[in-house]
Amino acid sequence: MGFIDHISDVCAVTSTRKSKRKPMQVISLINSLSLQTVEVKVKMDCDGCERRVKNAVSSMKGVKSVDVNRKQSRVTVTGYVEPNKVLNKVKSTGKKAEFWPYVQYNLAYYPYAPQAYDKKAPSGYVRNVAQAFPSPNAPVEKYTTIFSDENVNACSIM
Repeated sequence: MGFIDHISDVCAVTSTRKSKRKPMQVISLINSLSLQTVEVKVKMDCDGCERRVKNAVSSMKGVKSVDVNRKQSRVTVTGYVEPNKVLNKVKSTGKKAEFWPYVQYNLAYYPYAPQAYDKKAPSGYVRNVAQAFPSPNAPVEKYTTIFSDENVNACSIM
């Protein structure tokens, strides 16, 4: 056994050099492992603006696809990215940017609630505000689920 121990000691890699890299944080590791879709509202007027935003975002590490819709002022980024980094990268192009504040019109229970209806919103969208959605304890929602076809415990009248 002495010879095998000697060979393993010779072949063992020992480094005396200290690494200058910072240890990876567990939280950033977990966030970077999940595929995310980030939607950003960006005001773009011309092809140059669109190209500048698309090139800036697509150069980020972890980006899989970038979809730019100039008509809706919307940029959709899919990949292993953090939403705040995408927003900051878009802002670095000199454009005013914010996370996509709208939901589809048919997903909101009360689309004409105060602050939900926005004239500047793209066609078919309303602003994502809490007043546009019912509270979880609302009795109307409970009554509608009683007679739902998806509810296995619902009564059925033949």
